[in-house]
Amino acid sequence: MGNPYETLGLKEGATQEEIKKAYRELAKKYHPDQYGNNPLRDLAENKMREINEAYDYLMKKVQNSYNSSNNSTHGTNSNYSHGSGSFSYTDIRRDISVGRYGDAEQKLNSMKMRDAEWNYLYGVIQMQKGFYDSAYTYIQTACSLDPNNLEYRQTLNMINNNNKSYKNTYYKTTRNDDMCDFCIKLWCIDSCCECMGGDLIGCC
Repeated sequence: MGNPYETLGLKEGATQEEIKKAYRELAKKYHPDQYGNNPLRDLAENKMREINEAYDYLMKKVQNSYNSSNNSTHGTNSNYSHGSGSFSYTDIRRDISVGRYGDAEQKLNSMKMRDAEWNYLYGVIQMQKGFYDSAYTYIQTACSLDPNNLEYRQTLNMINNNNKSYKNTYYKTTRNDDMCDFCIKLWCIDSCCECMGGDLIGCC
């Protein structure tokens, strides 16, 4: 693996949020699924593999740095290693980004600590499964546990804004409530996909 910072287009010492943002943007650009049978698909797969390796390396590096500092004063464990310790939130985010929602949910359910990141990721999975009220509740809980997390707050605001936008758009039209509700939910799912690096609606 080359320089992970260069792979993600980051400067050394980038924060966790900067790493996540860079990963989402690159994953959306290079995810192989959007290339179909295009000859460039193989190149995209190789590029995505490099991006995943760089992301994993940097997230672990940032988390290890956090643990070293945190353990010296509080003696706590990483929020990114629960349960069996054989996987992390990074693994779960990768599962979600490629559509392995069942695997991601299974890993989350095996964790004992239900912190902000756990609630956020579980909320995203609930959205993918069509449990919209439940998804909103989990993501709202994530924001309550970590109110300074921009990603959580943006996702919650995005869901609120999408709901309001579609309700205003369809309120005075001849479309029935079921169609309006369907469009709201579809837009919300696509928004959460983009947060994980994927894209449900290709044109949006």
